[in-house]
Parts: sequence; C-alpha cells; structure tokens
Amino acid sequence: DEEEDYMSDLFIKQDVRPGLPMVRRMKEAIQKEEKQKEANEKNRQKSIKEEEKERRDLVLKSALGNENKGFALLQKMGYKSGQALGKSGEGIVEPIPLNIKTGLSGLGHDELKKRKAEEKLENYRQKLHMKKQANEQAADQFRIRFKNKQEERKMEGDLRKSQRACQQLDMQKDIDVPKETWYWVEPEEEDKKDEEAKEDECTSTDLSVSEKLHILTTYLREEHFYCIWCGTTYEDSEDLSSNCPGNSAADHD
Repeated sequence: DEEEDYMSDLFIKQDVRPGLPMVRRMKEAIQKEEKQKEANEKNRQKSIKEEEKERRDLVLKSALGNENKGFALLQKMGYKSGQALGKSGEGIVEPIPLNIKTGLSGLGHDELKKRKAEEKLENYRQKLHMKKQANEQAADQFRIRFKNKQEERKMEGDLRKSQRACQQLDMQKDIDVPKETWYWVEPEEEDKKDEEAKEDECTSTDLSVSEKLHILTTYLREEHFYCIWCGTTYEDSEDLSSNCPGNSAADHD
C-alpha cells in the first residue's frame, strides 16, 4: 500500500486542535463504561425477593377469573365484574390492598420506630425553643444592665456637678466646712496618709449615688435656692417654686 500524502485533503481537513484526542478518548471510555453497565444489568441474576415481588405484582394486577372460588360464589349471587359490593352498590369496587411485610422485624416495629422519630423531633424542637428563650432573656438582661449602667453614669455626673456647685455656693457664703464631707468635691491628694480613716468615713455614709444626689439637690434648693438642672440661682424659695420648670430631677430630664 502506498503511504498517503500528508499534504493531501484528507490530512488537511482533520481537526488537529490541542487536547481534542484526549477528549475523544474520554468520551469513548465513558460510552464503553455505560454499555458495560447496561450489559451487566441485563445479565444480572435477580434475587429471590425481587422475583417474588415481580410474581406478586403480576398476580395482584391481574383480575380474578372464574377459576377463583370466591369470585365464582359472587357471580352465583349476581355479582358482575366491575360492580361495587353491597345490595345497593355502595361498597368497594377494588379489593382491599395487601400490605406485604418483607422485613424481619416484629409486628408494630414500624409504628414504634415512627413514634420514636416523632418524639425525637419534638424534643429537638423543644430544645431549640428553650435555647431561643434563653438567648432572648440574655439579650434582655444585657439591655437592662446597659441601661442601668448608663443611668448610673449620668447620676454620677449630676452628683459631681452638684458637688462643685455646692462647694462654690458655700464658699460664697463664707462656709469653710461642708455640711457633709461628700457635699463637696474631694480634693485630689497624691499622698493620702489617712486611708483607713477615709474608709471608715465612707462606710459611715453608706449611701447610693441616687440618694446622695437627691439629698444634695434638696440642700442646694433649700439653702441656696439653686437648681442644678436649670443652672440658675433664684432669689428666694417663692421665686424658685414659681419660676423653676420643675421641682424634681425627673421633671428636668
């Protein structure tokens, strides 16, 4: 045989793109594997259960014939094929379907398994609900703590403001010593020599920030006719009560 010319039309028309032979071989291998699977499926011997199921389905799909004794008795009593049971034809037309049990488990096992699955699902839902409630309670507690902390910081700021105003107004009246030690702003001392005495003093005035603020603002209003929230000193108590926008901290908020 003569060798073909590589410059002929037969070689020129061939697709010589890189990688194309590899793709072609992969496609051929896949097709070959699919054909082999089909051949194996056809040649595979069916199991006993599969054969029983096919025979059972075939019998159940076929209609009853005259050779069936029960059907023959029905025909003698006037029953015709396709007719509903009962004197007036209100009964069933198709036979009651069979529920074939193929597993090795005992009777009621499927119901028990189903009930356990439902209980497991219900327990899971309850756990999710309880977890959601716990998260919501934690979020509410965090918001409450954050709000309380903000209010406490605001009251501490108002208390320091009241202490500075009290110290200034007392000194204007030549009062050298505050009525209570915490009425004035405590001086910042680098060397505190009397720490124990100060701790005893703090325990003796065991008041909360809100209580101190209430006492001090009342003192400023009664002694100096001064409203810390208005930032105004009135002439007398009558002027304070008539011209001050509010008589409590809540009214000024």
